[in-house]
Amino acid sequence: MKFLNLLKNKYFIVIVVLISWLLYFDKNDVFTQYELVQKCNKLTVEKEYYISEIENNKREINELENNYKSLETFAREKYLMKKDSEDVFVFTIKK
Repeated sequence: MKFLNLLKNKYFIVIVVLISWLLYFDKNDVFTQYELVQKCNKLTVEKEYYISEIENNKREINELENNYKSLETFAREKYLMKKDSEDVFVFTIKK
């Protein structure tokens, strides 16, 4: 009996329709908001990673600009450069 009275109440029906509309059918529904929060969290983690990588690269650039020995080592290891009187042997390890 109470249930039937509740279904006849126009305010209850409007509230139920409104809540269901907001939860499922609206363009900013709960599920979309959850996905956006997850994406935002992921982007925040990526931002922190790239900021730390930028700092590492700045330190490495500073070291290469100020230390000739590290520049020479970097050129030899990264770009396989050599002096005229040297031979370079490259070893690759297959797993």
